[in-house]
Amino acid sequence: MAGILYSCGDNNKTKTDGTTMPTQEAASENHDHAGHDHGQTAPTQSSEPAAILPNFTFYQLRSGIRVTNENVAKDKNTVFILFDPGCSHCQHEAIELEKNMDRLKDVNIYYISMNDPALVLGFFDSFAPKLSKASNVEVLIDKDQTFIQKIHVPTQFPANYVYGADGKLKAHWEGEKNINEAISQFHK
Repeated sequence: MAGILYSCGDNNKTKTDGTTMPTQEAASENHDHAGHDHGQTAPTQSSEPAAILPNFTFYQLRSGIRVTNENVAKDKNTVFILFDPGCSHCQHEAIELEKNMDRLKDVNIYYISMNDPALVLGFFDSFAPKLSKASNVEVLIDKDQTFIQKIHVPTQFPANYVYGADGKLKAHWEGEKNINEAISQFHK
């Protein structure tokens, strides 16, 4: 599933190892489909995110403890940020959110990545160490690719999803957004 581990939203996707790969459309033109099952690697997903937060299981970055939808606080908005550690837009957003942590205290934030935990840890150590340790922020690893199978397959990173206390989708966007607009959407 390396094709999903791209950065930002360029036409040629940059994987975390620095190599580029063409978009799925371009790859399909020169790709031999014999010998493997695309049903396993390319989940079918609506172009719209899940309207109601589905069941999920992710794992805490540092402890490996399971986190499910049952762990989501039901008294405030929850923001899911699907990101790639090699994405410059993701790095910029994390830096800006860390600068505005005092404005984020009344929302839950789940940073989610499908990348290697060491890369994710390096991302936060380099760009937003205080943010990753805030009491309302959890950094999660999606080792089973649950996010793209149940919630949404984004075309750009970072992909932000705001779910209300009732579990209903309130807002979502992909790619870079002005930090003040983003924080306003977090509180929608």
